[in-house]
Amino acid sequence: MRILIIEDETKTSNFLSKGLKENGFTVDTACNGIDGLNALEQNSYDLAILDIMLPLLDGWSVLSTLRNKDIQTRVLLLTARDSIEDRVKGLELGADDYLVKPFAFSELLARIRTLLRRGTAAEIQKIQCADMEIDAIKHRVTRKGVRIDLTPKEFQLLLLLARHPGEVFSRTVIAEQIWDMNFDSDTNVVDVAIRRLRNKVDDSFEDKLIHTIRGVGYAFEQRS
Repeated sequence: MRILIIEDETKTSNFLSKGLKENGFTVDTACNGIDGLNALEQNSYDLAILDIMLPLLDGWSVLSTLRNKDIQTRVLLLTARDSIEDRVKGLELGADDYLVKPFAFSELLARIRTLLRRGTAAEIQKIQCADMEIDAIKHRVTRKGVRIDLTPKEFQLLLLLARHPGEVFSRTVIAEQIWDMNFDSDTNVVDVAIRRLRNKVDDSFEDKLIHTIRGVGYAFEQRS
């Protein structure tokens, strides 16, 4: 597994690089946002560890540019700021996880392994259900041939459900898979995300594909 560390603090970068190499990872480093972005555009990485406060180009801009260019490398944000606004902003821009400094290396390692496990199994690249087609490689969704624009998290959520047609996913499992449990247990983030996704992919079409299983969770399937 190949990881890119984008961190301007030399001590932190060296510490992370040494620890990850000792755990079997191949590690590259960049000390500013521009070099980090160039590395991600020119090379294939399984994961990027991205600091937010970077010289030349901040982490928000690096992440936003990546997703706008449809580069879907997993991104773990590092920051000294722990406000809800920052966490939400990072996730909305397409980050896969968020870790606040200072942190224990063991926690970072556990987060990395969780993120990487999501893509270790062979995955279905194209999914067809009713008049919907999902292209996992191009991150494209269409219904009746019309493209539907989704945020990175909305796409991940749809893909999670569509790869397991008919299987019921609880809110807890969805939160674990899509947001890595970075939210309080009493939050309605999953319900809100499902509602927004339905508004884009279901509400304007006769065949409804995302279904609520009362008291359990959500499932994706064609029923008509």
